[in-house]
Amino acid sequence: PIEELAGKVSFTETAFLLLYGELPSTEQKNYFSKQLRQHANIHEDMKRFFDGFPPNAHPMAILSSMVTALSSYHQDEDISDQEIMDINIVRLLAKVKTIAAYSYRKSHGLPFIYPDQELNYVENFLHMMFSDSQEEFHADSVLVDALNLLLILHADHEQNCSTSTVRLAGSSKSNVFGAIAAGI
Repeated sequence: PIEELAGKVSFTETAFLLLYGELPSTEQKNYFSKQLRQHANIHEDMKRFFDGFPPNAHPMAILSSMVTALSSYHQDEDISDQEIMDINIVRLLAKVKTIAAYSYRKSHGLPFIYPDQELNYVENFLHMMFSDSQEEFHADSVLVDALNLLLILHADHEQNCSTSTVRLAGSSKSNVFGAIAAGI
């Protein structure tokens, strides 16, 4: 139940729960968080894709296009291999916040801010969104907690239209990036 998660665990722990059916142990949490930090950067060539979008492009159109593009950078063929699926899910979770932040900064004419591997998931997202490239960024803890809670509340939206679309696309044996892009 959401009451057992909200305000008690992080978004990354909730993501782990949804993926593996249980909250992570301390060791699993540390490893999962480390993986998310290590895979947060997008390929430098992908930054050029943002130049092709007009400044007023809808963020969901950009997100969908960029998630689809990830499939060309991660062309793991054997989608039945659970280890490959796990790393691609980590890549997707890690990179989607980077793509979202870059989309925001592009639409505001701001330079891209690279992920900081010292920050947790939510702090890193806020850092990439709102940092000044010339100053050190410190996220307000109230804002971090609020965004963490918001992400937890939206993490599992049950069987809605986008979830159905992802399941349908995934059933065609598309890779995880293509299936998620369809849902976006």
